[in-house]
Amino acid sequence: MTQLQRPFNFSAGPAALPEEVLQTAAAEMLDWHGSGLGVMEMSHRGAEFIAIYEKAERDLRTLLAVPSDYRILFMQGGGIGENAIVPLNLSRGAAVDFVLTGSWSQKSHKEAGKYAHSQIAASAEASGFTAIPDPATWQVNQKAAYLHICSNETIHGVEFQELPDLKALGADIPLVIDCSSHIASRTIDWSRVGLAFAGAQKNLGPAGLTIVIVREDLIGHALPICPSAFNYELVAKNDSMYNTPPTWGIYVAGLVFDWVLRQQEGSLTGLAAIEARNIRQASRLYDFLDASSFYQNRVQPAARSRMNIPFFLTDESRNAEFLAGAKARGLLQLKGHKSVGGMRASLYNAMSDAGVEALIAYLQEFEKTSA
Repeated sequence: MTQLQRPFNFSAGPAALPEEVLQTAAAEMLDWHGSGLGVMEMSHRGAEFIAIYEKAERDLRTLLAVPSDYRILFMQGGGIGENAIVPLNLSRGAAVDFVLTGSWSQKSHKEAGKYAHSQIAASAEASGFTAIPDPATWQVNQKAAYLHICSNETIHGVEFQELPDLKALGADIPLVIDCSSHIASRTIDWSRVGLAFAGAQKNLGPAGLTIVIVREDLIGHALPICPSAFNYELVAKNDSMYNTPPTWGIYVAGLVFDWVLRQQEGSLTGLAAIEARNIRQASRLYDFLDASSFYQNRVQPAARSRMNIPFFLTDESRNAEFLAGAKARGLLQLKGHKSVGGMRASLYNAMSDAGVEALIAYLQEFEKTSA
């Protein structure tokens, strides 16, 4: 397909989608595969949509190497919704543990407290959320129903480079990961994970779809107050169609899964190719920032996110000028989150090498003209 000349979108979410996916969705908007219907018009129980759903589920299982004893659920409510839905399904009236590494794990901890005794096993708040607490220092409750982490903090730019091994810490409890902003950018060690959830709008598709991947033995323990549409057992038994699912979101996400599976980077394919590309792009931008005295990234190198790279101008009075210049050059959505300020470049899977190089070229230009 012909590639459009579009601006480079560094938004943290809703975020850029691969142009090929957008073009396919546009071409099929009025008529999906000769059915005479657009996907948004289809019955979710009709043969056409069931085919879309089954391929999306199959491709995601292949893409993330999801074991057979895990269920993939296509739900609604986003990551914030899952902050309530997870404790409603998994807490069983017991306490739940959290490791706080940024704004999203803080929100998760607070929301879970409405449905369970939510406690902090470790926190990086004292560092300004620029690091991840050493797992050896975590105070894990051995009787907790689960331990929750945000494996990539979108706002603060902190990422777990390796998921914690709770059994090695002497805790035989499930690990829950909110992987919304880096799902499908790297492999997941399922031997360490009981449940993973992700809003689709950062790396998988449009807002409105939420992916939940949950080990089967954790299903079937919902609290009595859990709404039926959010009960994992009911959702699983009905193949994500207990209520009308986000059909358009599932369709577009399915196109993204297929796109990722077809990516190549040298001899690498699929997720391995995407991960190699992400490492290269993030390293390129971090290396530039580290070498500059005009910009700074405050996250400790061992905890730096590949997906979300916050940075600050040493003279923040020039932020508005910087953003205006970036927009004029087709570099969009670089403003940092309002809670931390500064700038943020999100390098999700759809970001091209050309986009990263264009950003670095502008950073060099702005620094030079500001000298």
